[in-house]
Amino acid sequence: MRDGARLFTAVYVPNDASPSRKYPFLMTRTPYSVAPYGADRYRERLVSEAFEKEGFIFVHQDVRGRFMSEGAFVNVRPHLDKKGPKDIDESTDTYDTLEWLTKNVAGNNGRAGMLGVSYPGFYASAGAIDSHPSLKAISPQAPIGDWFRGDDMHRHGAFNLQLAFHFFASFDKPRPKPKEDSEDDWEGVDYGTPDAYRFFLSAGPLAEAEAKHFKGERPFFREIVAHPNYDAFWQARNILPHLRNIKAAVLVVGGFYDTEDLYGPLATYRAIEAQNPGTKNSIVMGPWKHGGWWYEKGDKLGDADFGFATSVVLQDLELAFFKHHLKDGPEPELSEALVFEVGANRFRRFDAWPPREAKKGRLYLQASGALSFEPPKNTEAESDEYVSDPDKPVPHTQEMGNDWSTNYMAEDQRFASRRPDVLEYRSEPLERDVTLAGPLEAEVWVSTTGTDADWVVKLIDENPGKMPGFTKEDRWAGKKDKGGQQILVRGEPFRGRFRESYEAPKPFVPGEPTKVKFAVNDVLHTFKKGHRIVIQVQSTWFPFIDRNPQKFVPNIFEAKPSDYMKATHRVYRSQAMPSALEVTILPALDE
Repeated sequence: MRDGARLFTAVYVPNDASPSRKYPFLMTRTPYSVAPYGADRYRERLVSEAFEKEGFIFVHQDVRGRFMSEGAFVNVRPHLDKKGPKDIDESTDTYDTLEWLTKNVAGNNGRAGMLGVSYPGFYASAGAIDSHPSLKAISPQAPIGDWFRGDDMHRHGAFNLQLAFHFFASFDKPRPKPKEDSEDDWEGVDYGTPDAYRFFLSAGPLAEAEAKHFKGERPFFREIVAHPNYDAFWQARNILPHLRNIKAAVLVVGGFYDTEDLYGPLATYRAIEAQNPGTKNSIVMGPWKHGGWWYEKGDKLGDADFGFATSVVLQDLELAFFKHHLKDGPEPELSEALVFEVGANRFRRFDAWPPREAKKGRLYLQASGALSFEPPKNTEAESDEYVSDPDKPVPHTQEMGNDWSTNYMAEDQRFASRRPDVLEYRSEPLERDVTLAGPLEAEVWVSTTGTDADWVVKLIDENPGKMPGFTKEDRWAGKKDKGGQQILVRGEPFRGRFRESYEAPKPFVPGEPTKVKFAVNDVLHTFKKGHRIVIQVQSTWFPFIDRNPQKFVPNIFEAKPSDYMKATHRVYRSQAMPSALEVTILPALDE
């Protein structure tokens, strides 16, 4: 690299590469190790069998400071405005790597592509900034956009406890000098139980859990504890404003059921679209969990069934995309947006995302647990209340396991609806299909007897109470009657202290009605005729999200056990204080 650091890079060149038969580079940069190491040892999988048969020069690189690469590793390294010739970030490391490869690896055709899923997706995005002339195509897949707003570690400032704790237990181990990976590198915490809910509840406040289990030996986890607000530390790690001067064609990929990085691909697509006029930029969103489009069929997840193996659609499109831009293959059948419509179970093509023809609407919370597109008629400040107890938080899933859950993103929510600390609002059975397409926004009028609170808004698709055609013979055969199932479509938590500013948290005034408004990630979902649209509101979602003490303290991560308190929360629904979910409605094909 330009500062003298050497990055370990494994290059797999086709045996028949020659001056008369040249291949393009296809590169992945990763913090997860390019093992196995050694000139006579080979990865079992480079990208996929189809990519390997097509033929590329595959490049796998340990990013700076990880495994066999020199230098210091920095999590989601901030992008720099370069002041000197030796200033480095992930864009310069990518540029310098491609400069070296094109000049030193025989049999290359002078073109390169990049792809990666999750953290490697972040490096694909970063590598496209001020990109090397050889870089012609990139595919950031489930890329990190902003670790405070919506990816991996936080949701609107609410801390993703289970994921962050489990991930950094192994990933955050110090690595003072280059070394190959080993089993010890991936050894995490001994939970002593398969019940994550019980483990994290007994672990106490985060500062106590960190001291007990990590003993101060996980430096980035300590940074999380030290930076509870959206200060310069987190702002510098937001890559989205820096996604500029991208000349390569872009194919962003994400999954609607990705618990780690659903915000990232949607925000990455929008940022590249807005900041790079003239750049070919497309997005594919499918019914997938994190990276599931490469490793699973994509036909089912949790309690949802998508009708067919959806992943092959993306895999074929990816190969066609890189063949076209790197090998002059035919133009891929790639629209601006290829998005899976859950409920109707089909992919749809759009010339913009969200679709231009989608219209705004609002689903209003009503009296007696009703939900309607019509605003409330009552003029008095009516409300619904519940007692939120941090010692008995609402679980986010019924699954058992210490690794973070993935199926909960499409899990039946009836277990939550039966709790007294979850409010539920249900529409009448729909008289026709209703398709929501694009971003959502929650706007709830609330109050609390405490001085802080989280608010979780969930959008749910409820099946009819009795499934047509289901017989006792089906039951005897072990089939599941899905009658009345409430499948989660989208859920979003918000840390109420950030309602005015992520940078400057503010306590609630006890008993004072207050508007809380926050963005909810996009959907393309059809609620079928006869189904109900359901919204649930709650204040705990554990252990996916850490517990809010409900007493305002400067740093929740350093809260003491005595700071945790029960509180009565109210959600208002009137003409003056209408609580609602703003949606974008796609007209039916016959309208």
